[in-house]
Amino acid sequence: MSSSASSSSSASAVRSAGTAAVVLSAVLDVVLVLAFVLIGRGSHGENVIGGALTTFWPFAVGLVIGWVACLAWRRPMALWPTGVVVWAATLVLGMALRVVSGQGIAAPFVVVAAVVLAVFLIGWRAIALAVRALRRH
Repeated sequence: MSSSASSSSSASAVRSAGTAAVVLSAVLDVVLVLAFVLIGRGSHGENVIGGALTTFWPFAVGLVIGWVACLAWRRPMALWPTGVVVWAATLVLGMALRVVSGQGIAAPFVVVAAVVLAVFLIGWRAIALAVRALRRH
């Protein structure tokens, strides 16, 4: 096998593994933001499914912008900057979009959202890094 063929297949393998990590990270982020929305709606006795999209979309937009802002696909599992930037964008832009779309916000909601989204969006990355570190030892 020529060295160029060998490096080509190595690069391909790295891209495949990288793609899997990016897809898994993106899906996990979306699922966790959706879980936040559904848990919140359920805890307030609201129709969990009926209004979920209305509640979800501002945070989903913030999530996507956060991914783009920090180029999350480069290091999708990193706590910094990926986890922190994705969390902050999801929270801040999600709240801003709720306000401009007439959904409103209340201080307790912002606090709860900040904590829950941090635990979800930064927390899973911290767990993944801890598991990876344990596997190395």
